[in-house]
Amino acid sequence: MSRVSSPLVALQVNVDHVATLRQARGGKHPDPLSAALLCERLGVEGITVHLREDRRHIQDRDVERLKESLQCNLNLEMALTEEMAEIAARLRPDQVTLVPERRMERTTEGGLDVVGNEAAISALCKRLEGLGIRTSLFIEAHRAQVEAAIRSGARAVEFHTGSYSHAREPERELDKLREAADLAASALEVAAGHGLNQHNLSRLVAEVPQIRELNIGHALIGDAIFFGLEGAVRAYQAAIERGLRQR
Repeated sequence: MSRVSSPLVALQVNVDHVATLRQARGGKHPDPLSAALLCERLGVEGITVHLREDRRHIQDRDVERLKESLQCNLNLEMALTEEMAEIAARLRPDQVTLVPERRMERTTEGGLDVVGNEAAISALCKRLEGLGIRTSLFIEAHRAQVEAAIRSGARAVEFHTGSYSHAREPERELDKLREAADLAASALEVAAGHGLNQHNLSRLVAEVPQIRELNIGHALIGDAIFFGLEGAVRAYQAAIERGLRQR
């Protein structure tokens, strides 16, 4: 899962929105690499970036610099396109997470349709795994999608937690996640991400014990505005620890 020893649940910090702030004005500040290196020094297990087709935040050079500099896991989120496949093959991140992507969306909405794109996904997973790149699929907590992910040859799934994160009464969403994670864990490593924050993270960790990796970006980077990046990272690490103690 990582080039460094991992805890029971690994935290991977998404630094896309450091780049969003940089791109708002142009120039080099703030630098996603500087943020990533600080997160690494604070003990996070990985850094996640989404290289979008429209390059709205992370740029190709950002991924290159991260690959050159990081010792922890580098997780590249990308769409199922030949352009992105070639970039991944050239840069060799530790991990690729395939995600759905639409130009007009503000952020990734919903999970990858593995059932409808199984042949293409399987072919790309085989190609990337052959290069030593760990592959993961960002999916909804639906049985058919999990079963297709197992058949695909991917090594992991990341469950989309947006519905859980935004639910006023999350019990039903937790049940769905727990059931899907239980099925996935029979053959795959299990991760989760999207919409997670300090207030909903501990419960997810406590009640879905199959999760071994969390990808968190927007809320953590937003909290860093008020508490500093170190304070925000420490708070999320503490939230994970609270969840583990509640298991």
